[in-house]
Amino acid sequence: MTNMKRILPLLIGTLLSVSAFAQDFTYGDVSSQELDMKKYDKDTSAHAVFLNEYGTTHINFDNDYNVKLTFRYHARIKFFDNKEFERQGTFEIPTYSSGDNDHYEEVQDVKGTTYFKDDNGNVQKEELDKKNIFITRNSKHWSTVKFALPGLRKGCVIEVSYNLVSPYLFDFHSWDFQDDIPKVTSTYEVHIPGFWFYNAMLKGYLKLTRNTSNVERACMTYGASSMGATGISADCSDIVYGMDNIPAFIEEDFMTSKKNYLSAISFQLAERTDLNTGAKIKLTREWKDIDKLLKDDYGFGSQLKRTSLLKDRVTPVIAGKTDELAKAKAIYYYINHNIKWDEQNNALSEDGIKQALDKHTGNSGDINLALVSALNAGGIRAEAVLLSTRAHGNITRLYPNLDDFNYVVAKADIGDKSYLLDATDPMLPFGMLPMRCLNDQGRAFSLDKPSDWVDLNTAQRQTTTYNFDLTLLQTDGKLKGTIKRFSVGYDAYLKRKEIKKFNSTDEYVEHVEQALGKVKILKSDIQNLDSLDMPLEESYDVEVSLYNNMNHDKLAFNPVLMDQVKTNPFKLSERDYPVDWGMPSDERYIITIHVPDQYTIENPPQNVSFGLPNQGGRFLTDYQSEGNTFTFSYVTQFNKSVYSAEEYPYLKELYNKIILAEKNEMVFKKKG
Repeated sequence: MTNMKRILPLLIGTLLSVSAFAQDFTYGDVSSQELDMKKYDKDTSAHAVFLNEYGTTHINFDNDYNVKLTFRYHARIKFFDNKEFERQGTFEIPTYSSGDNDHYEEVQDVKGTTYFKDDNGNVQKEELDKKNIFITRNSKHWSTVKFALPGLRKGCVIEVSYNLVSPYLFDFHSWDFQDDIPKVTSTYEVHIPGFWFYNAMLKGYLKLTRNTSNVERACMTYGASSMGATGISADCSDIVYGMDNIPAFIEEDFMTSKKNYLSAISFQLAERTDLNTGAKIKLTREWKDIDKLLKDDYGFGSQLKRTSLLKDRVTPVIAGKTDELAKAKAIYYYINHNIKWDEQNNALSEDGIKQALDKHTGNSGDINLALVSALNAGGIRAEAVLLSTRAHGNITRLYPNLDDFNYVVAKADIGDKSYLLDATDPMLPFGMLPMRCLNDQGRAFSLDKPSDWVDLNTAQRQTTTYNFDLTLLQTDGKLKGTIKRFSVGYDAYLKRKEIKKFNSTDEYVEHVEQALGKVKILKSDIQNLDSLDMPLEESYDVEVSLYNNMNHDKLAFNPVLMDQVKTNPFKLSERDYPVDWGMPSDERYIITIHVPDQYTIENPPQNVSFGLPNQGGRFLTDYQSEGNTFTFSYVTQFNKSVYSAEEYPYLKELYNKIILAEKNEMVFKKKG
């Protein structure tokens, strides 16, 4: 498999001097040919295409010698129909503010134009009205600038440009070469003075088609004045990265964040020059530096030290419990039920765990750092595990980068076993992580030892068993009997959450009956709904009508009454990125049918056996008959959390086998 990440150090001293510079394309220079395009020849299925995309980031001084990063974006997009209007015709630009009046990001010089031809073939255009540029405050530090291009219609071309000015040199703007629609060309140019040194990381499966560099001598000077001071100067590197004929990135089910696989380039500040002394300051840290930084941080280490705050709260919670596991569970459920998650992911506690405890609400950092402190206050050895959620992207293992982390969970060590805990959801049992957290590895931190990597692919599984026991009645051609569904592990958690969305269990049962079609539920019973550590059991007494067009000699029946697989989630001819389930799974159907003496099964199901390479999983069916009783079973197992791109064709074929087996009806026929 192609290496997805390559480090490209921007060493100014080794840059080759070349005469070529990237050039932004002219705003407004939309051709008649672009407006007349009916399709994109390299991807005729595309609903839209980037005709051109250019970005540039410069580092410069303002008039007061404050350092600024200026990112400029310019794009031109052709729409063939209306399918991509919402996704590609609307722009959202996140901005950050530290709270200091001098330290905030600002979007400037927004321009947007929609070009189209009227009924007479004349080119018309609609400009973006500044009044339709909106700013939304998302949190204490984050806002979003949002606007939509006006007058979108089939065949139009839009053009947009804006500047993002930032004081945060550590957050050099990244660039995505690949998108949900194809691109004819995409170019990113960076202009970096020698006072700063960045490592560039290229990721994804596509290669650059253009990469040029140039050195501009003495491009930036600091400290020069009219009084004769010469200051210090630096050369600048101008580097161009480009790709042409870029295919659309196609998302499929069972993947983590698409930004893990999109072809893109990102930057990390590795070294800077002290502009007053000229000294070089290394910024690329080792994990021991990160450990110290976090231990001293108010939102992290300071909260982990607040065991005295939690001592009085957890003492009555664990009173009378001598077993460490029982104590840990009591503390977990105490935090779980006393701080409501505000749906905000954070690796830190913004306002401190005391405020979260007092207000009974907080982000994931507030809740799980409070949990770590509470466990330690209760005598349970616990650590905080920083991680990146599946939607946030993978962690860069090449160097420590705190920006990679956006979430924290607890790790409790009890006896010879470790438990990963997330107290943000009252429905989540002790020792189970939600799917959003199952993303490779996290970094475990404590106050008294070095941090270390922790595997997040825990032993949890998704397990569901269906048990049908049905009898064909001779008098009315109906099947009657029981359907039971046993949900274990993560499947039980998901099923409980589904049930709790309804106003009552009766309302949920009505929903189940509607989904079953011809099946009438006569009686229902749901066990262990609130016993989170127990399997969830659903039991239904049912009646199934089999008569079809008054032909009572033949009765057709599809035995897969629940959760039948009808479409293959894997549709690509090939997939460049892995299939990530998050955890292994096991699904079983056991269907037993009793028929009267005068009936037989006309088309007994064929046994199927299909296995994935390296014992990665399997799909099995088995049909048995004994007298007037027929038993049909299905087993679908996926034994791994993650499957490589090379295993994709086998997964695709396994699903084809499942769909074929599950769509076949059983036909009961009267004998002779």
